[in-house]
Amino acid sequence: MEMKMPPIVSQQEWESARQQLLVKEKALTRARDALAAERRRMPWLAVEEEYTFDGPRGRASLIDLFEGRRQLIVYRAFFEPGVFGWPEHACRGCSFLADQVAHLAHLNARDTTLAFVSRAPQTDIERLKARMGWAMPWYTVKDGFDADFGVDEWHGTNAFIRDGSRVFRTYFVNNRGDEAMGSTWSYLDITALGRQEAWEDSPEGYPQTPPYKWWNWHDNYDAEASPDPKWVEVSDAGEAAFRKSD
Repeated sequence: MEMKMPPIVSQQEWESARQQLLVKEKALTRARDALAAERRRMPWLAVEEEYTFDGPRGRASLIDLFEGRRQLIVYRAFFEPGVFGWPEHACRGCSFLADQVAHLAHLNARDTTLAFVSRAPQTDIERLKARMGWAMPWYTVKDGFDADFGVDEWHGTNAFIRDGSRVFRTYFVNNRGDEAMGSTWSYLDITALGRQEAWEDSPEGYPQTPPYKWWNWHDNYDAEASPDPKWVEVSDAGEAAFRKSD
């Protein structure tokens, strides 16, 4: 069947159509921000069970998966006997998502760790990561973690936060909600603390810093703990331009 093309218009008509759509797009962005603000006010669920995983350095607990950071995001990827593609590949959908994951240094800079978990042995996981070029920490589920957190029969992403040695479940998303995952922003927006930027509507006392200032090259976060003065100047100018255009 021949594809039905939309109207072919002048530059002025095209710009007018874009501006009309932009009104709706901005409304969607603000609605998404409001939803994330509501998500940051969700109640927390204490994790009382002790869970065990195998990792590249041996046995690990759920709190070990945080790697010392305050927040943890766990994606359950299907890679195990019985899954289509085994043992050469993980599930195609889970692999599609894994290919979308941004550089982890940016999440880590917001005190957040991303980890994948599956039931495949570590030898297979390490082989798969090397083949596909994936860098995220990836652990082997050894108990009922997947069943307890709604990911024993389908993929899903759980968010956790810790207070010392206490761990809390703060959010869960699966099905089509997972397809948006991968960018630093999509992950931070499902966490209890959010992007941790000053413009966000967050509960009192939540950590927040000025927007843009914490951004860095992914290989330079450790080298520059404080924002570079030149980058602060550049980002201030950029932010002012964005606000003027908005």
